[in-house]
Amino acid sequence: MVKKIALLGSTGSIGESTLDVIGVSGGSLRAVVLCAGTNAARLAEQVRQHRPLLAVIADPSREEELRRNLAGVPVRIASGVDGVLEAATFEEADIVLSAVVGAAGIVPAYLALDAGKDLALANKETLVAAGEVIMRKAREEGRAVLPVDSEHSAIFQALSGRPAAEVRKIILTASGGPFHHDRDRDLWQVTPADALRHPSWSMGNKVTIDSATLMNKGLEVIEARWLFDMDLDRIDVAVHPQSLVHGVVEFVDGSMLAQVSQPDMRIPIAAALHHPARPSLPWKNLDLCEAGRLEFVSPDTERFPALALARSAQEEGGGKPAALNAANEVAVEAFLGGSIRFPEIISVTQQVLEKTPAVEGMKTVEEVLAVDAAARTEATDIIRALSTSKGAQN
Repeated sequence: MVKKIALLGSTGSIGESTLDVIGVSGGSLRAVVLCAGTNAARLAEQVRQHRPLLAVIADPSREEELRRNLAGVPVRIASGVDGVLEAATFEEADIVLSAVVGAAGIVPAYLALDAGKDLALANKETLVAAGEVIMRKAREEGRAVLPVDSEHSAIFQALSGRPAAEVRKIILTASGGPFHHDRDRDLWQVTPADALRHPSWSMGNKVTIDSATLMNKGLEVIEARWLFDMDLDRIDVAVHPQSLVHGVVEFVDGSMLAQVSQPDMRIPIAAALHHPARPSLPWKNLDLCEAGRLEFVSPDTERFPALALARSAQEEGGGKPAALNAANEVAVEAFLGGSIRFPEIISVTQQVLEKTPAVEGMKTVEEVLAVDAAARTEATDIIRALSTSKGAQN
């Protein structure tokens, strides 16, 4: 049996790693759809190598470039919103792997499930903003939502289908990013280049900045709540700088099971795509004796308040998690663009949350997107006011 994959976000770091996994699968995996955001040149290279049936560039202004680069290659080409939605619901695909960055992944994920596809999810923002809606749709359609994030994959593997009643808690590990262990660092002086130097993982810019603020772990706590149907008080975080233990499940009898491996995203990607099988992979295995000491410490939530902020947003529920996610996306982009300083990523996000009204649980994708849009506008206004104030002071 060949498992046919629609890959959304093929030119990003997760997408490239996914194609590595497909490439060593011996033909058991095939990419039938490749979908990218703006990188038409790299997408064309991927299409020539993997020969999908459909190639999609989300930026419609790059479609002509893609067509030129793929002249003579037998592949259907599409672009824009309609192209992305066609990719997410492509009839020949068995599973959709969403590696789209940010809230842009919500609608494709929902439509993939609605079209009867299993969903391999590397886009944590989808469940943060729309967890109630997405998981309800998965249950209605009888489809699987398989985690691709290393931490959630670890928990998924350690649980091995055991019922929630046997679990005391789950523990997500965090590297701590580049600053958690550097207590002398003045976070107000951190530059984007500083924050992008992750000690363990090679990731996209947005996820790397989230790791530096610990917002990434806050988002993962919310994601875990929906993936594993766990209350927040049963989800813990431990900072583990070696990034070798990716997640731990503590059972009610006191036993703990952990998933341990090299910090290589191809391992959780393979676990999701080959599930329930466990394939042989050709990459370097972990040598525990070589690894040496494994350390675990509690996160510093005073210096890095993002984790507590995310928990608070989920506890309040309704539209708060969607607002948290949207405001953080806008603030991270502003920091990378030089408009705000590193600690202001979280202060902007907190201000948006304070201005977001409490509402009932999200029932539809449209409700989620409305909260998302309002939070983005609010965050943009706050950042503009900050920039104006700084300009006046100078």
